[in-house]
Amino acid sequence: MLSRVADSLYWMSRYMERADGILRMLKINYASSQDDINEFSWKSVLRIFTYLEEEQANAIAHHSRAVLQYMVTDKENPNSVVNIVTHARENARSVQDHITKEVWQCLNDFYHTVRTDQLIQWLDKDDPVTVLDVLIKQGMLYYGTADITMARGEGYNFLNIGKFLERGVQSADILDVKFRDLDYDLSKADTIYWKYMLLSISGYELYLKTYRSGFEAKNVVEQIVLNVDFPRSVLYSINQLHRYFERFKSEKNEEGYQKINFLIGKLKSKVKYSTVDSILKEGLHTYLSGIKESLYEVANALNQNYFAYT
Repeated sequence: MLSRVADSLYWMSRYMERADGILRMLKINYASSQDDINEFSWKSVLRIFTYLEEEQANAIAHHSRAVLQYMVTDKENPNSVVNIVTHARENARSVQDHITKEVWQCLNDFYHTVRTDQLIQWLDKDDPVTVLDVLIKQGMLYYGTADITMARGEGYNFLNIGKFLERGVQSADILDVKFRDLDYDLSKADTIYWKYMLLSISGYELYLKTYRSGFEAKNVVEQIVLNVDFPRSVLYSINQLHRYFERFKSEKNEEGYQKINFLIGKLKSKVKYSTVDSILKEGLHTYLSGIKESLYEVANALNQNYFAYT
């Protein structure tokens, strides 16, 4: 497979995963904001998903509709959903011969939905949760279609590598920022805080089934970082990243493969053999920052060895 094609598939998948993460976070946080309209702040969401300076973030942090417009439809925001989906579509269009017709149609439909002028009006006047649900379902349709129509070849592997690398970074980032809002004091937050956080990454139901003792910060850390069965945990993402990358083992690019395989394996071992107590002893922020740096190191190595970046 040409490096240009691999690069486009990888980034198409990363962009779609990012859009999905943003939309889920916006939906749950908007619902949370309605419970506490006067005190609720969007600063943590803006910190995770935008490049705004502190002063700019403060200006809209208490205005839910303004945040939704900025995060979803603002073409001046490089990390808005409309721009992310546009980038995903551009990558898909350049490799149409390597994706199925059904995947292209799903992505194209998503692109036209998110770019419609009515979307701005709906977010401003109607119930935003309904609008965000429509967009989330468009993303879910893309995931399902890709899974049941794409051949299990190199292209499919690059799609999954992009998806799980992006997901691992996102989960670590969300956990870090949410604890940063509490000054990393595990005793500060109440049940509602953890409930909405877990809902935003689709982990609430699994938490209730796994932990019968109620909401505790240590259990939240364990699920999001170490749970091998939670599809959005850091460890699950790294395991899947390793699984799909191992399929590239060959004599053609042995040096590059060994380098990246070592980086992923080293990170996988670090997380796999961590415990909540060892994470907290190291410092949650230090630990999560190290994970993100390691994932970015893997991404850079992929750029250099598989996508022909200099």
